[in-house]
Amino acid sequence: MNAEQYIKSELEKLKTPLGLAKSDDLEAQIVQLLLSKKFRKYSANEALIQHVKDVVHFCVSRNQPINLTFLHGAYKLWRLDEAPEVDFAELFSLMYYTKYVKPICEIYEPGVWFDFFVDDWIVEIMDNYAPEEIEAYIKSYQAVIDYLKAFQPANLKMTITPVSSAFVSRDEFDTKLAESLANTPMPSALDEKDIATIELNVRPAEGQKDDPLWREKLARLERAYLAIKGGTGYHKGREDKILTFSQPLPSGSTISLGTTKSSIVKFWVG
Repeated sequence: MNAEQYIKSELEKLKTPLGLAKSDDLEAQIVQLLLSKKFRKYSANEALIQHVKDVVHFCVSRNQPINLTFLHGAYKLWRLDEAPEVDFAELFSLMYYTKYVKPICEIYEPGVWFDFFVDDWIVEIMDNYAPEEIEAYIKSYQAVIDYLKAFQPANLKMTITPVSSAFVSRDEFDTKLAESLANTPMPSALDEKDIATIELNVRPAEGQKDDPLWREKLARLERAYLAIKGGTGYHKGREDKILTFSQPLPSGSTISLGTTKSSIVKFWVG
């Protein structure tokens, strides 16, 4: 079996029913599937477990889809030949997330809404990507989502929601970012992980590295951005949404799914 045949066979498997039966305690069954160790790469703390239970109850009691909101950047790492468009990493990850929610779709008629909440405008400012590159990434990512629909449960909806859509205009975004930046202190020091992340993702502008504090300034910018992103009310602290990510976040508020069965590498950079 060559690579093309393998991919096609895995896509066809996505269409095969699992034959799951709905239990008497549907909510508990959905919670168990959401927290399945088969897909979850890291432990879930008690607060996260309770939040998952609360969201499932909220959605089931209203007969609405279980909302999973995945956080990531709207770009393909500039170091990769495929940039600025997606590559097979996105396809394999989307297939993996389909497998993750497929059992829920089979036992719960309203299904699942898997929403990708993607950073777009900030990538221009922080990582020096052109708007056209971000647009190309989102467009090609949407094409993969559209392609996969033929292999997914009918009650699974995958969407891309740019963070920019939570703001009235670019001017509003820029103003709020500037205000947040003014209230965000410069980090006194960065650990090795922070430095490695910055140096991997950022495509330095001419002369940017001449500033000895260029990394610290970017770390400060990111913290200021996260504050206004959280302030949109779109994803944090919602009673109707469960946050997911490839790796654990410091807040412990996300289900850490990885990106494939054996990887936690972020699909947009690896």
